[in-house]
Amino acid sequence: MTEVQTLLLERNDWVPNNPRLPVLIYRNAIAIEGDDPAVRFEQVFSANGWPPQWRYGIYDYHHYHTEGHEVLGVAAGKARLMLGGPDGHAVEVNAGDALLLPVGTGHCNLWSSEDFLVVGAYPPGQQADICRDAPSEEQLAHIAKLAFPETDPVQGAGGALAHHWG
Repeated sequence: MTEVQTLLLERNDWVPNNPRLPVLIYRNAIAIEGDDPAVRFEQVFSANGWPPQWRYGIYDYHHYHTEGHEVLGVAAGKARLMLGGPDGHAVEVNAGDALLLPVGTGHCNLWSSEDFLVVGAYPPGQQADICRDAPSEEQLAHIAKLAFPETDPVQGAGGALAHHWG
């Protein structure tokens, strides 16, 4: 099974993060092959109940989401990301890696190769609102009660999500 790193993030200034659920980083989660490697991430996420929503990069400003847990599959290129808000944790990602960001987790692209491409997905009924300011009490309450995903987007039932978020 793929190596999974965890990163538990406390609140960082205006970024709420998620002090209960760690970020999961799946190294070499998907073999990168063929003309359109993003398709493989889309297939895996879909098969595990996380419908893919977009193909793009990661914004170069700090932001977080209050309406969804987010999985990011690096389909091409490489990047240096900041997780947890300003002065958070810098993480290098490469094609084939995936990151599972629990609701509230700050993230920002510090640098990426020109071919950097990410597939983004969310559990059914969840989405990515873009938050760039301190959360309101209502947003914090929503983060605290957001539904728990039924399956791991990368490893399926019994995967790292069940072990680290269970």
